[in-house]
Amino acid sequence: MTLIKSISGIRGTLGGSTGSNLSPIDIVRFTSAYAQWLKKTHSEKLTVVTGRDARISGPMVHSLVNQTLVGMGIDVISLELSTTPTVALTVPTVHAHGGIVLTASHNPKQWNALKLLNKNGEFIDANAGEEVLNFAEKEAFEYATVENLGNIIAKTDALENHITACLAMNRVETEKIKKHRFKVVVDGVNSSGGIAIPNLLEALDIEVVKIHCTPNGEFPHNPEPLKEHLTDLCEAVVKHKADFGIAVDPDVDRLVFVDEKGELFGEEYTLVACADYILDKTPGATVSNLSSTRALADVTESHGQSYSASAVGEVNVVAEMKRTSAVIGGEGNGGIIYPDLHYGRDALVGVVLFLSLLVERKVSVSHLRASYPNYFMSKNKIDLKEGTDVDEILNHLENAYSNEKTNSVDGLKIDFKTAWVHLRKSNTEPIIRVYTEAKSQSEADELALQFETEIKAII
Repeated sequence: MTLIKSISGIRGTLGGSTGSNLSPIDIVRFTSAYAQWLKKTHSEKLTVVTGRDARISGPMVHSLVNQTLVGMGIDVISLELSTTPTVALTVPTVHAHGGIVLTASHNPKQWNALKLLNKNGEFIDANAGEEVLNFAEKEAFEYATVENLGNIIAKTDALENHITACLAMNRVETEKIKKHRFKVVVDGVNSSGGIAIPNLLEALDIEVVKIHCTPNGEFPHNPEPLKEHLTDLCEAVVKHKADFGIAVDPDVDRLVFVDEKGELFGEEYTLVACADYILDKTPGATVSNLSSTRALADVTESHGQSYSASAVGEVNVVAEMKRTSAVIGGEGNGGIIYPDLHYGRDALVGVVLFLSLLVERKVSVSHLRASYPNYFMSKNKIDLKEGTDVDEILNHLENAYSNEKTNSVDGLKIDFKTAWVHLRKSNTEPIIRVYTEAKSQSEADELALQFETEIKAII
């Protein structure tokens, strides 16, 4: 059993004892801590938006969160079954003071989590996260008297509003998409995406073939939308002679495409394609994290614009996007952040931008993918002994590769002429993550092996 407390939220496995997993008591404690943090900075009556994915534990966790907020004297706008970007978009729309999404994202069904949002519908930053954790540690909560309890208001039109907002964005070619009459297969991993993505596509007059779109929380495969987990989708695209396929994770902030031949477009290339489309219309900077493909920098520079990389994590990408006034950004795991709508990863936004690119270029998905620089990644980890000084290892390697371009914002990234390696320590387990990218899979694998060997020699 696992309970992970971080500045970005609380996640863990259900069942077992308090403090070593995500128990009902832990859910109440951390919700109370978040509420206390809100009350510290606001004197008026507070409102918080909540929503959940389709996990089996979702109704129980959601009910505990809602009633805890009520007990803290906070009004709750409950979206019930929803998506992370829908909750994020709703927070500022209804002028709420924050939001909580109940989802463990791509983790298996025994997991759940509390993702914490600020009044802008963005993930709380590191300082706020530390304050929430401190409140939880001290259990310094002040609950409301009976006269001052909060209320729960059900909101049933949030997803519809989200879809409407996506279709209304300036760069979305709604009418051209409708005329094209696409046929698309959707794998909703039996969660919220099984409702959200088909509803969005049907609003664009697209024929939808649904697989795993029953939102019962029984994930039919590992819910992380990676190639090895999407065999059913790849086969269904070919079988139904669809134009392409779409896969999302359980809370619908990650987006992956499959081409008409049943081949993965590549999660790293979701952002590359969407950025290519936006940069053609709106000149400006782009941002992704240090572990994302170099292809985004290549495409950005081909448009005569500048690219920069942030530390890993959505909150870090958003901060860098604001600093550089980026027109689009995100993460290489299929997360699209388009600030014209909101500063959060949003699969619905990614879908409409991708469709707009297809109708503009008038090409198949496989031809589109072939138009982008080809890179290959290797993702590995090295197990360490407890107490190993990871910073010392990374400092040693930074000195050893001082003639190359290095970045130590988040671990150590070393950029070579046609490849890179990114080394990061885990905050939750004694490992070093080793990510590499090169012009071929064999080169990426060899580079990873080279650094694994070097690190083990240092240890």
